[in-house]
Amino acid sequence: MLTHPMPDPVAFSIGPVHVHWYGLMYVLAFALFIALGRVRIHQPHIAAQGWKKDDLDDMLFYGVLGVIIGGRLGEVLFYTPKFFLDNPLEIFMVWHGGMSFHGGFIGVLIAMALWARKSKRKLLDVYDFIAPLVPLGYAAGRMGNFINAELPGRVADASLPWAMRWPDAHYALHPVPVFLEGLRHPSPLYQLLVDGLLVFAILWLFARKARPRLAVGATFTLLYGCARFFTEYFRVPDWQITVAGLPITSGQMLSLPMIIGGIVMLAWAYSNEAKRPVHA
Repeated sequence: MLTHPMPDPVAFSIGPVHVHWYGLMYVLAFALFIALGRVRIHQPHIAAQGWKKDDLDDMLFYGVLGVIIGGRLGEVLFYTPKFFLDNPLEIFMVWHGGMSFHGGFIGVLIAMALWARKSKRKLLDVYDFIAPLVPLGYAAGRMGNFINAELPGRVADASLPWAMRWPDAHYALHPVPVFLEGLRHPSPLYQLLVDGLLVFAILWLFARKARPRLAVGATFTLLYGCARFFTEYFRVPDWQITVAGLPITSGQMLSLPMIIGGIVMLAWAYSNEAKRPVHA
């Protein structure tokens, strides 16, 4: 049996300014985007498209806006609208946690569409370029969730070696910590490993060679949707519905369009019309 370490969510302070671990994880995510992007632009099939370091810096600015605005609005609209309706100022307090990946995903798609238009690049090429740069940043965000004791897992069997006593996020810094009832699956770590690291490893290997236009972006969409659908079984849902007698969580509902869309996009990418790689 393990116990959540409950680290102080504030990493350090400079005078009255408190720097939170959650925010630092987003800084790490953006740094990983740049580092991986610089590796990617030297891959022969990517270099042939004329990608440059300046493109990375420019895209990052747009991407940061897409992640933060989309992620926060996704949390507000998809998961806890009543809470934010009752506490509207909390919408701006992103350091408290609460960012929706699906909202951020939509936000980044829109931001990249704007950047593609500005830079006169084909939108699908932009999606293919950035897709392998996303999963490690996602993994960093899930580490931030773990530090904040967010996204508690479902009750786990006591025989599970990594079953964890999980603090109630609202009382994590109480002098006498309050724990949720029962040992829990450390679901943010599951999502870090499966939705983040595993998806990254598969996608990075897939994207090392020239693929048909949209194949890389579609593969990311499908892989993440499937991974998230699986890991949701170990996480306490924000809400769920029952379909044909089977419970479907909020995260699974939001991942289903990604799975279906990924399959459709892959089929299009490998169809006769799109079979030839953009750059060999």
